[in-house]
Amino acid sequence: TCTSTAASAVSIAASRRGLDPSTNRFHAPIVYHERYSFDGWPASHTFPMDKFERTAHALTTTCKATHPQSSNLPRPLVRNGDTDFFRPLDFADVPRSWLAKPTGPIDATFFDSFVSGQLDYEHCRYIGFRQQTSRPELIERTVLEVAGTVLTAQLAHQWGIASNVAGGTHHAHPSGGAGYTILNDLAVTANFLTDEVLNGETVKGINKVLVIDLDVHQGDGTAKFDLGNSRLSTLSIHCASNYPHPKQLSTYDIGLPDKVRDKEYMEILESSVNKALHEVEPDFVLYDAGVDVYENDTLG
Repeated sequence: TCTSTAASAVSIAASRRGLDPSTNRFHAPIVYHERYSFDGWPASHTFPMDKFERTAHALTTTCKATHPQSSNLPRPLVRNGDTDFFRPLDFADVPRSWLAKPTGPIDATFFDSFVSGQLDYEHCRYIGFRQQTSRPELIERTVLEVAGTVLTAQLAHQWGIASNVAGGTHHAHPSGGAGYTILNDLAVTANFLTDEVLNGETVKGINKVLVIDLDVHQGDGTAKFDLGNSRLSTLSIHCASNYPHPKQLSTYDIGLPDKVRDKEYMEILESSVNKALHEVEPDFVLYDAGVDVYENDTLG
């Protein structure tokens, strides 16, 4: 999720525009690409590749009529999944310059090896996808979700807030992936927002980006990116005992003990976010909405 107070009528990196935010009374802009998920993923794999498709389906179907025990919505939040979502650029149209050095923040050799399906065994093992890592479908969806977060940021710059159905790939670092994340969309987007040459002046006036990461796991990969000139700051609120080990040094790290209850968590969240906002004074916030803080999450 991305938030900004700026608004301007500029072009956006979309293969299809969604519901006009100026007339949409039901939700802020939502970004989704049907290839965020793909068929043929091993059913026993720890990473549920269909979760992006299922999330989009839930947004277009969940209401009181379909889920009377859990929803009070008179109609689904998103009425038409074919027209209401904003769709990021297709894989072939995503500029390499957004992602790989010298203009992007990711090591060029690693990036080129990944997109060509040539990563070595150790890289694939550390990412966690192993032999799946070279699959064209996985390469495509990995790049697509980064393009989706860039588009989400452009929409938030225009309309104040927007969200991406995928992304938050916070374990990926400048020269490699980890923890089922390969290309760090948060770092790529922060770099894009703060470089008006790179973004073609589609976004102006963004000098400092704050990443607020509430995944149960520390955003260790994002913490490793140094964009220079204080362009990127990171706040990670995570479970101290959970992956990764060792932890990295974020701008702000809040390592929580196991089994923190809701009230205590919300108090820590409010004070930590207020402190970071006050001290960093960001022009833009990227929120990594990790849902694995939920007590019944299998990875949390």
